[in-house]
Amino acid sequence: MKKSKTTMANKNSNPFDIFSDEIIFAILDHLNNDSFARRSFSAVCKSFYFLESRHRRSLRPLRSDLLPRTFHRYPSISLLDLSLCPLVDDSALAAASLAWRFTLRSVDLSRSRSFSAKGLASLAGNCAALSEIDLSNATELNDSAAKAIAEAKNLERLKLARCKSVTDIGIGCVAVGCKKLKSVCLRWCLRITDLGVGLIAMKCKEIQSLDLSYLPITEKCLPPILQLQHLEDLVLEGCHGIDDDGLATLGPTSKSIKMIDVSNCQNLSHIGLSSLTNGAESLEQLILANGPAVTTDLAKCLGQFSVLRSIRLDGCLVTCSGIKAIGNWNSSLVELSFSKCSGLTDECLVFLAQRHKELKKLDITCCRKITCASIDGVTKSCTSLTFLKMESCSLVPKEAFLFIGQRCSLLEELDVTDNEIDDEGLKAISRCSKLRSLKLGICLNITDNGLVHVGNGCPKLKELDLYRCSGITDTGVGAIARGCPSLEMINIAYNSNITDSSLTSLSKCSSLKVLEIRGCTCVSAVGLSAIAIGCRQLMVLDVKKCFNINDNAMYPLAKFSHNLEQINLSYCSVTDVGLLSVTQSNRLRNMTILHLAGLTPNGLAAALLTCGGLTKVKLHTSFRPLLPQHIFKYMESRGCVFHWRDKAFQVEIDPKGWQLHFGRRSEAS
Repeated sequence: MKKSKTTMANKNSNPFDIFSDEIIFAILDHLNNDSFARRSFSAVCKSFYFLESRHRRSLRPLRSDLLPRTFHRYPSISLLDLSLCPLVDDSALAAASLAWRFTLRSVDLSRSRSFSAKGLASLAGNCAALSEIDLSNATELNDSAAKAIAEAKNLERLKLARCKSVTDIGIGCVAVGCKKLKSVCLRWCLRITDLGVGLIAMKCKEIQSLDLSYLPITEKCLPPILQLQHLEDLVLEGCHGIDDDGLATLGPTSKSIKMIDVSNCQNLSHIGLSSLTNGAESLEQLILANGPAVTTDLAKCLGQFSVLRSIRLDGCLVTCSGIKAIGNWNSSLVELSFSKCSGLTDECLVFLAQRHKELKKLDITCCRKITCASIDGVTKSCTSLTFLKMESCSLVPKEAFLFIGQRCSLLEELDVTDNEIDDEGLKAISRCSKLRSLKLGICLNITDNGLVHVGNGCPKLKELDLYRCSGITDTGVGAIARGCPSLEMINIAYNSNITDSSLTSLSKCSSLKVLEIRGCTCVSAVGLSAIAIGCRQLMVLDVKKCFNINDNAMYPLAKFSHNLEQINLSYCSVTDVGLLSVTQSNRLRNMTILHLAGLTPNGLAAALLTCGGLTKVKLHTSFRPLLPQHIFKYMESRGCVFHWRDKAFQVEIDPKGWQLHFGRRSEAS
């Protein structure tokens, strides 16, 4: 009898007890980026629940009112991301700072409001280990808030992008109090001038990254910046007060600097650029988008940097002599961007490719003088390409795409949107077995045959754009679904050949996060239900003008799509009941519901009150006078913003000759 009891006890024991805590923690480390998997792990048993609670270091609550529940369950949080909480008040920050006073190191408040200097003072005063805080978009914060931040003596990274009420006084307090700062972003802080920036540079000697984009600064603040011994990244985008004359007075630039961004600096030419880069021996990346003309003089002033690897000239006026001068540089470039450089020719690009054979990234978007000769030359010389973006290169013939597949086997990202590529081109590209992203929007010459090759040859594909590819049917989408099980995003919008069969095939891609089927008039609730059941990680869904999508599709979405954050139901056949069902999701943040014929004011009000996490709702103006004002006030108090549209309903005729009106079918007269 005693032996029988022992056997019974062994049967009732937890089989996972044989694993040490270290092994369990190693498993959890692999689940860090998968919230669904972590929840499943916690539900296995009490010991797993306890261990996951003690192991978790990062937290991203859906709403600020859920925060108090986490204080005791997760005692070791070091990274607190409140970007999903539109409203975070001072009491919430104070409570969090007390709960994690010894562990909290990073706080993200970039999409939050309702807190003030008082809440920030709690964080800075209680959390001695605080090293990073993101206050981007906090337009109402003023110098008092900056003064509170200055008490965080160990702060290393600070983001104040678009904090337009902070002035030199506030940033001066930060400079004096936070001398360990290594990364500072002041982008669009329009009341910070040379004085404030100069104080940061003089007091914070450990700065490695500084973003001063669109500040009303001049060259006066640059001397102390360029003398920073650890500075690596300097962003001066849109700083119109910086010009050639001012830069001419500067001394040598810090030898440590690796990246300079002077895009959209309209008053800067090669003369000022030469002064700014003087002495920058470690310069690796230069961004000149929408800046000075690419002439021989500009190229010569940059030719001295032997370690320069990346240059972006998007939107610049390029000359053949300037491009050829770049080709003669001693450095070996790995990244070149000429997006919307109308002056780029075959002769220039081929010459560059021949001189910079280690090129890995190339962007020639909207370079409309490029022909087959360029693609031939580039792919022949630069066989190590991993990234190629050539949207709307209208003179490139279909034959050119054969070269890409035949010669660039390491390609990982390819954008050929709005080009002449055909099935033979896709067959060649399918040889690129490492391809992760393929954009084929508005490529009207491709059919299912080409997609079959892609499905068979590119098993690592995660992103596929087939926007308005009218030659694609269920057969092609099915081939992709079978051959690319790791697919995370697919866009098959505005294709009348796509039916529920495509969605059923895609439902096998369990990692799918983004599905765009706008204007696919032949899909219905049957296909979307399959997606909801099979793709539990779905986050973004666009079914606008899918007239057959009705309430029957909303029920499985509500039941299985717990990660859904954004949905567009405009012109669908969803009614009050279906909308109320899908808005029960706590994660839903963004909802567009224009022209739903089955939607009533009462149904809309119920749906809005049900969904606790909404931050943005797009509605037709006709609903504005029909909803009680207290509904708007309540939603806005929770951080929700309404966007009203007065767009008239668009009547369309589908291929079967039926008139589509407010999501319902009636015979066309």
